[in-house]
Amino acid sequence: MLIKFDIYHDGDWWCARGMGVDIFTQGKTLDELMKNINDAVELHFEENIEAGEEITVVSLTEFQVGSVAKISGC
Repeated sequence: MLIKFDIYHDGDWWCARGMGVDIFTQGKTLDELMKNINDAVELHFEENIEAGEEITVVSLTEFQVGSVAKISGC
């Protein structure tokens, strides 16, 4: 089974919304969010996992890239 998540930063939290499944979770850091996604998927699909079904999570992450270097005049 393939579960897809849309991941975005709302300014304070990293958020993950399941695409086609009713799962939403969040975390203060991206690492915390990934752990929370894993926990949420395990709970939501507990019976499937116990039956031996493999579940793969795919994420689509949105973030903004700012300027890395600025040119300064002499």
